[in-house]
Amino acid sequence: MRLEEKYENLKKYIKELGSAVIAFSGGVDSTFLAKVCKDVLNDSCLAVTATSSTYPEREFKEALELAKEIGIRHKIIKSEELEIEGFSKNPIDRCYYCKSELFSKLKKVADDEGIEYVLDGTNADDTGDFRPGRRAAKELGVKSPLLECGFTKDDIREMSKRLGIPTWNKPAYACLSSRFPYGQEITSEKLSMVEKSEEYLLNLGFVGFRVRHHGDVARIELNPDQINMMMDENIRKKVVSKLKEIGFKYVSLDLEGYRTGSMNEAISELINDVR
Repeated sequence: MRLEEKYENLKKYIKELGSAVIAFSGGVDSTFLAKVCKDVLNDSCLAVTATSSTYPEREFKEALELAKEIGIRHKIIKSEELEIEGFSKNPIDRCYYCKSELFSKLKKVADDEGIEYVLDGTNADDTGDFRPGRRAAKELGVKSPLLECGFTKDDIREMSKRLGIPTWNKPAYACLSSRFPYGQEITSEKLSMVEKSEEYLLNLGFVGFRVRHHGDVARIELNPDQINMMMDENIRKKVVSKLKEIGFKYVSLDLEGYRTGSMNEAISELINDVR
């Protein structure tokens, strides 16, 4: 199906909903969805952003600006994952607990606003990865228009570019909890270490990377075309010094480079059991 057809189907799908609350993080997918909802539903839609220690301040500020640029009604709520029983122990279905909490709060907002539907930004490519949060979405009746209308990540980027949405080329993002090996306890202090480390790399000019937290070790995953940049002696020394200052004892570079869901590589058999 041509992209234009998918786009028309998406607008028709959203129009038939009549009203919607959108889980809005300011990422590529949710920003595109929010823009289309605003265009189709006008004031009958509401973008909701949940703040927490797993959501970097930089991303939150960007979400505020994006909502303002789109012109969509925007509400801020709190959804602190570390307060959810079992979440901080970081089980392999950690995202299920997180999304159950988030979607339950979004449904409460929808009820208060007289809105029937809650939407998320899941797309067609997301079905190929381990995403226990999808189970929570199904249980709570959350709709995924981008998935149901067949939008891939590339489709979303291309259509965002055509619509003039500034996130069209924004690097993929996942919450800070994804930086920890399953079973390693997640704390606010550790989350802060990751956030500060990634903020520092971003300010140095790196894009599309992750700083994985392995206890005393920071494992940096970079886009392969930026690995040489890290090999510059001046930059390398700055990064090592800064991350040690933040609290890591050792700083390593993953030669395989950045890849989505790298923490799932060590637990493939367990993932099959959870699915």
